[in-house]
Amino acid sequence: MSLRSPFFALAALMPLVLPLAACDRAQGDGAQQQGELAGEKQSLTEGEVGEIDRAQAGTQLPALSFSDADGNTLDLGAMDGQPVIVNLWATWCAPCVTEMPSLDNLASEMGEDLRVITISQDMRGADLVTPFFAKYDFANLEPWLDTQGTLDRALDNGGVLPLTILFDGEGREILRVKGGYHWDSEDALALISEEIAE
Repeated sequence: MSLRSPFFALAALMPLVLPLAACDRAQGDGAQQQGELAGEKQSLTEGEVGEIDRAQAGTQLPALSFSDADGNTLDLGAMDGQPVIVNLWATWCAPCVTEMPSLDNLASEMGEDLRVITISQDMRGADLVTPFFAKYDFANLEPWLDTQGTLDRALDNGGVLPLTILFDGEGREILRVKGGYHWDSEDALALISEEIAE
């Protein structure tokens, strides 16, 4: 069979055309630059949108602590009774970067009814996250760091990013989404408002 056959041409192009539904932490530090290009995308395509999963509903939010670039500490075990969305992401993960503006909008829309926390899984931590937040000027997101992937392991997630979980005011999981999502869509806002009101 000739190397110029359509099969070989298609096989060579497949890595370039497959949509990224989610990213795997195993890509490591070498893939960090991918997020720079992904940040210019306007929205998630249909193939990149994750699905709502309630299989882990009722699971307690792990009592772990994280810090930000300024040394402030976030204690997940000492939340104040406010519903919270926890988003695990990384600068090198295209769907993560693409959905960040919608998470920022969600935080703005929900105000004090919902706290939106982003926890970066970047191994280089603040070296990447601080310039990323400065570039995109998110007004409502909290840039916490988890360079060791501690929360990912506690949630038994397997390194798939983004992972976004909605917890109620008692710290119990309501739902989760693996992969990007339109968090500021009318459907998402209505769903979250209904879930946290119960």
